[in-house]
Amino acid sequence: MRPMDSASTTYQQTRIAHWDSVAKLRDNWNGLGGAYHRRLVEVYRFLVSPGQRVLEVGSGFGDLLAALAPSHGTGVDFAPEMLTRSTRGQDALTFVRADAHDLSSLEGPFDVIILSDLVNDVWDVQTVLEEVHRLCAPRTRVILNFYSNLWQMTLGLAQKIKLASPLLDQNWLTPDDVRGMLHLAGFETIRHWREILLPLPLPWVERFFNRFVVRLPLFDELALSNFIVARPHVLQAEELSVSVIVPARNESGNIQAIFERTPKMGRSTELIFVEGGSRDDTYATIEREMAAHPETPSRLLRQTGTGKGDAVRVGFAAATGDVLMILDADLTVPPEDLPRFYEALASGRGEFINGVRLVYPMEKMAMQGLNFLGNKFFSLAFTFLLGQSIKDTLCGTKVLRRSDYESIAANRAYFGDFDPFGDFDLIFGAAKHNLKIVDVPIRYRERTYGTTNISRWKHGMLLMRMVLYAARRIKFV
Repeated sequence: MRPMDSASTTYQQTRIAHWDSVAKLRDNWNGLGGAYHRRLVEVYRFLVSPGQRVLEVGSGFGDLLAALAPSHGTGVDFAPEMLTRSTRGQDALTFVRADAHDLSSLEGPFDVIILSDLVNDVWDVQTVLEEVHRLCAPRTRVILNFYSNLWQMTLGLAQKIKLASPLLDQNWLTPDDVRGMLHLAGFETIRHWREILLPLPLPWVERFFNRFVVRLPLFDELALSNFIVARPHVLQAEELSVSVIVPARNESGNIQAIFERTPKMGRSTELIFVEGGSRDDTYATIEREMAAHPETPSRLLRQTGTGKGDAVRVGFAAATGDVLMILDADLTVPPEDLPRFYEALASGRGEFINGVRLVYPMEKMAMQGLNFLGNKFFSLAFTFLLGQSIKDTLCGTKVLRRSDYESIAANRAYFGDFDPFGDFDLIFGAAKHNLKIVDVPIRYRERTYGTTNISRWKHGMLLMRMVLYAARRIKFV
């Protein structure tokens, strides 16, 4: 922590007195803030899964922290009147009096750290972020929301007519300002978006504007609150074990090549084949090749359900590696490209590594024209819906840590079991858990054996339903 000079000390003391007075006023407060804070709670409940270790810096009354159902929640505030009114009676919550510029009394790490409407009001934002960084693990998520500059005059007017809580002079920061200070404090921004277009208690109208209209281009620029999700910027390569899951149906002609061409990665690499419903001798071929390649750790599972998504889940459940990879048995994505996926994950550059077939020119018969256009459409749709760039949603090769997959699987009920491919189950889950999604371009190849298991029109309609589903469960929540 940097030493405080007389100006910063005076600033702090003035703020403490102000927020103490606001706490007393709030005992009988019926202003604009109620609708605003209700919407903040809804947004944070979407962003933060229950059962995590959560720290809120500038926790105020503690209502937001309590609403997130943490396994343990720690609230920090410097105003004693706020702390005396903080949510009590929950064993999982602890409230600490401390200044955001000095969090040395706290012990981390935390899974999630929240700074809600805090950077607007502190003396030195970078110092606060550096203090927060000390309480992070490599996988911690820091979530900030702060007022938009466009609302400066409107909020000032609302305070004068007692529709909003009184505020002292604020730091009217732009998202670029905050992203820059996050970078200086050792963080990387995962995504930025805007929330709350109508912070007024108007039933139905409020809901319509704050869930739907605010998501539309141009209207989102008028929103009250900027949101940023960030993570510690850690680029330190780890040596991890790898499980390559290979869903295989009617692919007997490719099995030998999978054994011969899949590189060894990390500490160890295992192949897990999941076969189901083949009309050829895929199962017997896998057994034969396993015996012929005893030097390669491998397993063969029989799928009892249907669809690639089910096969991927069966393989993931049996995997022992730190890293889970999907390799389609048709070999249109070359196994030789898998190390670049591994390196992107193990280095910390990304947390969900997504293959992209749409960058390099394709071999002549690798993808038909309508399929190509369909993939382009879905990539644009899902980039809009998820808030992170997804250039190719349907490339079969996706890579993530087993621990992240387990978190996605544990919270799968939010989306439901709707995806026969498995691609969107993982993409939606990665976005919901604020994983850093990184695209890795690959050269997409022609099949050398068999025919595609995809039905263009039937599955295209299913994918359109998924777009609408994602809009309802991710974008317009």
